[in-house]
Amino acid sequence: MPRFIHRSRNPDRPRFFLLRRCWIVGLTIAALSAFCLAPPVFSSWLTQKQEPERTVSPRGDLGADEQATIQLFENSRDSVVYISTSQLVRDAWSRNVFAVPRGTGSGFIWDDAGDVVTNFHVIEDSERAEVRLADGRDYEATLVGVSPEHDIAVLRIGVGFKHPRPVPIGTSADLKVGQKVFAIGNPFGLDWTLTNGIVSALDRSLPSEGGTSMVEHLIQTDAPINPGNSGGPLLDSAGRLIGINTAIFSPSGASAGIGFAVPVDTVMRVVPQLIKNGSYTPPTLGVEADEGLNRRLSSVFGLQGVFVLKVKPGSGAAMADLKEAKITNDGRIVPGDVIVGIEGKPIDSVAAMMARLDDFKVGDVVSVDIVRGSQRTKVAVALRAGR
Repeated sequence: MPRFIHRSRNPDRPRFFLLRRCWIVGLTIAALSAFCLAPPVFSSWLTQKQEPERTVSPRGDLGADEQATIQLFENSRDSVVYISTSQLVRDAWSRNVFAVPRGTGSGFIWDDAGDVVTNFHVIEDSERAEVRLADGRDYEATLVGVSPEHDIAVLRIGVGFKHPRPVPIGTSADLKVGQKVFAIGNPFGLDWTLTNGIVSALDRSLPSEGGTSMVEHLIQTDAPINPGNSGGPLLDSAGRLIGINTAIFSPSGASAGIGFAVPVDTVMRVVPQLIKNGSYTPPTLGVEADEGLNRRLSSVFGLQGVFVLKVKPGSGAAMADLKEAKITNDGRIVPGDVIVGIEGKPIDSVAAMMARLDDFKVGDVVSVDIVRGSQRTKVAVALRAGR
């Protein structure tokens, strides 16, 4: 009974709660209606604000220069190979032998017999080399021959049928600074990469592997060449081989716009001998000299050239009556003939003499400038095979 009396003392309160509930229900219905109607309204608004549809602009024909570059790459790509090398290592515990990857490089097909030309330093100190063709075929290669003095090596693969065509051969003696060049290789393992540039300079020299001789007549180029490009072809705009990419000059180890290639004229002298004999036999005068001793003698006597320490019997130098140095009883060296030039070009070191002679063939007769005592004279020397 008290509860009933308590409620009846406020007759408007139930109506207040009823009105508030109706107001809330109304808002809910309105919100649901708005939610249901919003998508088409919002979509209509988006349609009105949307940007006009973009279309692809016609490009037109490629430029003649671009078409020529594309054609060069497509014609040359299959002739370039990817080379990966490894060393065989024996596990100290299990005694099992397994291959450890050593490095990668590039190369190119030389002939229909499956000979592949690359740099010597690409395969140096490795015991296994695998060659991958552009079509994905892999072959284990055998070593045919090397010439560390020229940083050239020849491998062979049994390509069998459907062998890639060899790279067309060009010349390097008629190259001009400024002409376009193209490099194809596998820099940093990124296979079959094309870069291009120009001939930046000619007739550069670099020490060979071991520093015992010089690689002469190198082509300098600004075409980007990086680790992995070594051994790949440098091509002219006709797609002909003009060099083997072999070295870069870079403080960081990456391309700095100065790369070097062994000229194809050198390759043409060396590679046939490597394929035939397994090694390269240079033409020589038939004299013996030592680079370290030669530098000391040049300093002592104030004369730049090659001091002939010994003349080999039966050699061209012996036939030309070149004089060798003598050693006195008290150990002093009395100079004999000093070679200061070959065919009019100055010679100031043993490496320079060997590199200069490499421009000739066995059997050629060359004019040698010598200093004998205080006299300067010329003698004709027939080149023989030897070292």
